[in-house]
Amino acid sequence: MAKRENIVVGLDIGTTKICAIVGEKTKDGVEIIGLGTHPSRGLRKGVVVNIESTVESIKRAVEEAELMAGCEINRVYCGIAGGHIRAFNSHGVIAVKNREITQADVDRVIEAAQAVVIPPDREVIHVIPQEFIVDDQEGIQEPVGMVGIRLEVKVHIVTAAVTSAQNILKCANKAGLDVADIALQQIASSEAVLNQDEREIGVALVDIGGGTTDIALYHNGAIKFTTVISLGGNQVTGDISVGLRTPVSEAEELKKKWGCAMTALAPKEDVIEVKNVGGSKSRTVSRYLLCEIIEPRMEELFDLVKREIVKSGYESFMPAGIVLTGGTSAMEGITELAEQVFGLPVRRGLPINITGLTDVVKSPMYSTGVGLVHYGARHIAPTQFRRGNEDNLFNKLSSRMKLWMQEFF
Repeated sequence: MAKRENIVVGLDIGTTKICAIVGEKTKDGVEIIGLGTHPSRGLRKGVVVNIESTVESIKRAVEEAELMAGCEINRVYCGIAGGHIRAFNSHGVIAVKNREITQADVDRVIEAAQAVVIPPDREVIHVIPQEFIVDDQEGIQEPVGMVGIRLEVKVHIVTAAVTSAQNILKCANKAGLDVADIALQQIASSEAVLNQDEREIGVALVDIGGGTTDIALYHNGAIKFTTVISLGGNQVTGDISVGLRTPVSEAEELKKKWGCAMTALAPKEDVIEVKNVGGSKSRTVSRYLLCEIIEPRMEELFDLVKREIVKSGYESFMPAGIVLTGGTSAMEGITELAEQVFGLPVRRGLPINITGLTDVVKSPMYSTGVGLVHYGARHIAPTQFRRGNEDNLFNKLSSRMKLWMQEFF
């Protein structure tokens, strides 16, 4: 297979599936040219627990994507999630030496904002500028060239457990891939499903995956809050498996095919066939019973999300409401239940601003993968993380972040 220089590959290493999406950067944006998926066997709640199983799943997904795209994949953008993710906002201030603000001043003030104590087992993976302030003038996005004496910046800092990020990198490397960059999954998903108007007036992205639920809040065009809840669609599957006494694989199929998050939307006369554990004769049950199992778990999850949003202090800054994405958000009735819990408008987020195989990836389950392609196309890393370099990952992340922050504005 031929190598093509303008190819960007997003590798979504999820709890239930590994997804590789191949995009080609064009003058008009991103064209999706390939997709490969494979069940994920080595992750739990977004964290790698079995290196070899994860490597094998990555290889299978990448091979499938290569066949569809007709090109060789050797460099990818990976997503990261899990309960180990921590994020907070910080503030930096410097004096401007020559009155006119230069890029060197911007770099210095961002470094000042990063001067916070980070535990030794954690490292910074994102430093995202929210706004600059020049002599008390707020809301500035590009201060270079302006005249002032005092320059301030507000940033959002995301940290991760060192070992978790290194394990993701190691899995990709062992699968024969170079990692160009690692991005927080909800930031990647935001690239794929949110429009600029929503970011400006205020919106919450809720990405419901198999093992985790990732939250990102935007206001005034900048990210204000991110967090991860270690619950997802797998908990619903587990409840169905126990409640209907059926294998987990069968419970997952029932959830995808017949699941509904609101019992009010499920006709009581509908019946479904359920396989028994051990391969004995199957039986029929009411679909309404299936929905009675799903609804309380989804309501509990949304209550946890609402609690995190309230804790953030931005619950009154979301007039655009909630955007649900991730594989679990494809379930019938989920937007109606979310509107009932949050009291806000809710929509299902699908990948946007793409061409090519749009019908193939037009599903919330591919939001993170498509978002990583967008992320890679917009934020090209100045250095490439090559095989066997996982020990130096975060030293290189620091220099990469500087360029990324410059491009952000």
